[in-house]
Amino acid sequence: QVQLVESGGGLVQAGGSLRLSCTASGRTFSTYAMGWFRQAPGKEREFVAAISRSGGSTYYPDSVKGRFTISRDNARNTVYLQMNSLKPEDTAVYYCAARWVFIESILVNQYEYDLWGQGTQVTVSS
Repeated sequence: QVQLVESGGGLVQAGGSLRLSCTASGRTFSTYAMGWFRQAPGKEREFVAAISRSGGSTYYPDSVKGRFTISRDNARNTVYLQMNSLKPEDTAVYYCAARWVFIESILVNQYEYDLWGQGTQVTVSS
């Protein structure tokens, strides 16, 4: 079973960039669809990005499209979230998520995932 460990969060000024990483244990990482979600205090968990198991397909909500890029390196068992042009409203705890899938699925609902990282704090100051 894949386990996820996140890193890369921190404090950055508006307009800056961060790259989050989520490294998975196990040897079947390439069979898992992956996603990133975020949750700010007092708010619901929000979909941020998703990638198919091979990395061939990605999907983003309008809130981050053009600024964030999800990618994966299956040889390193790692999924990344490159965040550019960060805004204060991007401040949240960011979680990576995984689910084993049969095909090149894109999963955008948090309830479609069954494996989660511990979360990493991203704080964007103005």
